[in-house]
Amino acid sequence: MKKIIPFYILFILLTGIICGCQKDLPKPETKPKIVSLNRSNILHAEIVPVFYQYSKEFPSLFVQHETKGNQVLVECIVNGISFRESDHSKQKVGKMIVWVDGKRNSEVTSAAFIIKGLSPGGHKLKLEVVKLNNDPYGLTKEFMVNITR
Repeated sequence: MKKIIPFYILFILLTGIICGCQKDLPKPETKPKIVSLNRSNILHAEIVPVFYQYSKEFPSLFVQHETKGNQVLVECIVNGISFRESDHSKQKVGKMIVWVDGKRNSEVTSAAFIIKGLSPGGHKLKLEVVKLNNDPYGLTKEFMVNITR
């Protein structure tokens, strides 16, 4: 019996320590910053439309490019238009025409491609999304690249 009493005392102390520490949560170290919104700033904000891939709304084009040597790596996001001729499901089908310095360079049927063989200097690139019969969708992006020696 005398051997059990220290065990009970130790058990009660450990239970008290474990139960007592549960509500001792630390306070956050940073204070929240409250920013008031000015109504005039909200009214002049840019409105960005949300586009669902299979909707019948007007398609959109986003282009990202990177220059490496005399090549330009181009990645496009074209919502609502497929570049696969076999894909006649719910999407429009098309291709992309690449213009370099106002001259037609090539036709592309993928969303990522490389424009090769550009001479050193500045070049104006234009990407135009068209139907398979070359009728325009009205989607174009123009940007400048600089090819260094």
